[in-house]
Amino acid sequence: MYLVEELKNGVYWMGCNDFTSAMFERIFPIPEGVTYNSYFFDDEKTCVIDAMDKSCRDEFLEDVEHLLHGRKLDYFVIQHMEPDHASSALALIEKYPDVKIVGQPQTFKLFEQFYRHPYPDNYLPVKEGNQLCLGKHTLQFIKAPMVHWPEVIMTYDLTDHMLFSADAFGMFGTVGNIYADQVDFEENYLESARRYYVNIVGKYGPQVVRVLQKAANMPLDFICPLHGVVYRTPDTIKYIIDKHLHWAKYVPEKKGVVIAFASIYGDTARAVSILANKLSRRGVKDVRLYDVSKNHSSYITAKAWEYSHMVIAAPTYNLNLFLPMESFLHDLQTLMFQNRTIAVMANHSWASAAYKTMVDYVENQFKCCELLDPSMDIKSSLRDDDEGLLDEMADKIAESVKAYPDPDTLI
Repeated sequence: MYLVEELKNGVYWMGCNDFTSAMFERIFPIPEGVTYNSYFFDDEKTCVIDAMDKSCRDEFLEDVEHLLHGRKLDYFVIQHMEPDHASSALALIEKYPDVKIVGQPQTFKLFEQFYRHPYPDNYLPVKEGNQLCLGKHTLQFIKAPMVHWPEVIMTYDLTDHMLFSADAFGMFGTVGNIYADQVDFEENYLESARRYYVNIVGKYGPQVVRVLQKAANMPLDFICPLHGVVYRTPDTIKYIIDKHLHWAKYVPEKKGVVIAFASIYGDTARAVSILANKLSRRGVKDVRLYDVSKNHSSYITAKAWEYSHMVIAAPTYNLNLFLPMESFLHDLQTLMFQNRTIAVMANHSWASAAYKTMVDYVENQFKCCELLDPSMDIKSSLRDDDEGLLDEMADKIAESVKAYPDPDTLI
């Protein structure tokens, strides 16, 4: 049996839901699974765009065979060589040994590094702007380096204005409906799309912006990513591009406060809970608390991307910053987190190290982030005489949030 759907005019989606993998890239939890997409052109010349993960190899080959209806496969476009898409590529080539393999020269180099099996007679190298005519469809190739591998190309169908966007516009989660306009995307998929973008592509914001600028000059009737749903209406296409502009330009989507904290015996947790209540009483909406020791960092980094302000709170441990907070801040720094206002709340009993380390991240390791004063360095637990400083901190955060401009005006 096969799992395919015609998008338009002989262009087909092929999909496979992976419900069994617990982690994506062995680091990101995917409790709702992940989708692998591939695409097929039924034209005078046949063409497959990208393969699938090896966990879906048999289903992928079965779908291709079904769509070929006994014809030969003429072209196989490899948009990038990451194994979650390309680990079934060799099986496809071995099944259709005369297929022309389309990609950038670096694609073929990486192919040979993974498989130790060169196919030089099959290679069809392409570069920016090259076109491939299949008959009624003409494909044009767009370089998208570091979105998020160096050899990435995207493919644009000049005939039906379809952008095959590689890993851009992807998301975690499995799908039933394949189109964004068939679901309540904001309710059910936006967080998965944001978490995917931030943790997979987030470091490469300038490169994503360049690709979005290229896309702005093209008529777009479809965006077809390799993970998740397909975008096919003007409203859903505009919506997802606007979201990616926020994410790629490191501009928050909304005003509010993420409080990311770590607490060993509960005293720091108590302090941030009191701070959150004080912010609420000052009219600050969307105050979200996340325990970095309990919640996987990928969820909290995505929330930090979403909101305008953040409080980081953690104790000293073994004369260093408590490791779960250190790991979270390291993740943010690696992902090029920037353009946020951040307050610091530390805790120590006999020697203070957490405060200095967290301040250093804000002032020196994050880009264009403002350290909001006053910050705090609690001694073991809050005392009654700490309330004045805590109130001052809440006042400053509330004032800053209320004064923050409408995020949509910043992109």
